[in-house]
Amino acid sequence: MASKKAAQKSLKLASVLDLNEASALHGKLMELRGGNIKIDASEVERLGVQSAQVLVAGAQAWNADTKIFAIENASGAFEKTMQLIGIDPNLLVAKEI
Repeated sequence: MASKKAAQKSLKLASVLDLNEASALHGKLMELRGGNIKIDASEVERLGVQSAQVLVAGAQAWNADTKIFAIENASGAFEKTMQLIGIDPNLLVAKEI
């Protein structure tokens, strides 16, 4: 049986998550669906609302699949934008059931 660590995948977010990147981000998440995922947001300098929506939808999808979806190392810009648009960062950490 594979360990949890082996099943975990990671994704590093681009520095600019604008409207154009939202579509690419969605595609990347769909490729990784089915396993646990760790998302590195340390280099995010700009976060658009559409990309934030993609991340929230991803967290909800992973939660429905009972898999872990974790945003880690969030940059100040990432955290500030999420706060300004009213998205609770806890929505982006799906709990394993």
